[in-house]
Amino acid sequence: MIKIFVVEDDQFLGSIIKNNLGKIEDTGVHHFLTAQDCLDNLHLNPDIITIDFMLPDMNGLELMEKIRNFDDSIKCVIVSGQDKVEVVLDVYKKGAADYIMKNDDAVVNLEASVRNLFKAVIQKKEVSTLQEQIIDRNKYSNIIGSSPSVLKVLRLIQKVEKSNIMVLITGLSGTGKELVARAIHYGSPRARKPFVTVNMGAIPADLIESELFGHEKGAFTDARDRRIGKFEEANEGTVFLDEIGEMDLLMQTKLLRVLQEKEVTRIGSNKPVKIDARVLAATNRNLSLEVKEGRFREDLFYRLQGFLIHLPTLHERGEDVIILAKSFLSEFCKENKMTQINLTNEAMKSLMEYKWPGNIRELKATMDRAAVMCENNTINPDDIVFSNS
Repeated sequence: MIKIFVVEDDQFLGSIIKNNLGKIEDTGVHHFLTAQDCLDNLHLNPDIITIDFMLPDMNGLELMEKIRNFDDSIKCVIVSGQDKVEVVLDVYKKGAADYIMKNDDAVVNLEASVRNLFKAVIQKKEVSTLQEQIIDRNKYSNIIGSSPSVLKVLRLIQKVEKSNIMVLITGLSGTGKELVARAIHYGSPRARKPFVTVNMGAIPADLIESELFGHEKGAFTDARDRRIGKFEEANEGTVFLDEIGEMDLLMQTKLLRVLQEKEVTRIGSNKPVKIDARVLAATNRNLSLEVKEGRFREDLFYRLQGFLIHLPTLHERGEDVIILAKSFLSEFCKENKMTQINLTNEAMKSLMEYKWPGNIRELKATMDRAAVMCENNTINPDDIVFSNS
């Protein structure tokens, strides 16, 4: 389906344009009254956007520039009453796919323009589909496995890594959420900038604000020096908020403001500091349930979940268990200067039958123990001690 955004502050005209374009086969059309509404919904990945030149919050060229900064493959059509040649030339120079005069024939001409853009959009989608099917495993070498569920995660990483959209990574403990966050960061344009991890469950509640946003000298007892927080530390890079479900409601409110305003205020200061840090978050909790039970702010939940990546459990990954087990054994032998250790068929069968409640983290610990216990560089079922056995 081709997604079309119509940005028109005239409710009546916008509805006419939406209904007219909606008659085109295999399209989905959304109408927005302001530029900001359009920008807030770019994560829906529109293919074509028609833009009124004069909008209440910014002009059409300003909006088009922001859209192209998000994704320069989006086709933008400017609709305007301006008929000056220099204005029209400037619109095309700045990247518009077409320019439609706002007159009695505007709606008809706009439909014709959108239809003409269809071929280019469809070709782009076909190329994109082929690219999504090709995964550079060298690029994601830290994410081990070849199961369909892991390949799906890699494709999602590939989709999201180049943009600045917030990503919420969900999955049980030990499924590799931080590995996914790192893959997103190091595949992004921010790769040469800091990747800063904050484990929300490991920081005492009374220190979280200082840890995230920083403090000034003398702001509280023991604040002997000025200190920047993790958001400032991650400026131009990525801040990864691990186990965000552990954050209390007061801090959730403060975090929401930071995400909205893109600025932090250190404790003891009244001067906001602008930040440019991409935010990735992860949790092993069911945040939808947390919202329903009043333990997590609904507005923050939707803000964080710009893009969702859910990680499968190890047991759901099938043969990846053996691939990971062999990788962990190789790593253990290398670190301890040992001869390579092998798994018998019976040992592999035992690993495949186990449920792995601790996921990848448990598998690594199990392989390390088995490497120490085995004889003749061969692991048998008797060498494998499961955590809940």
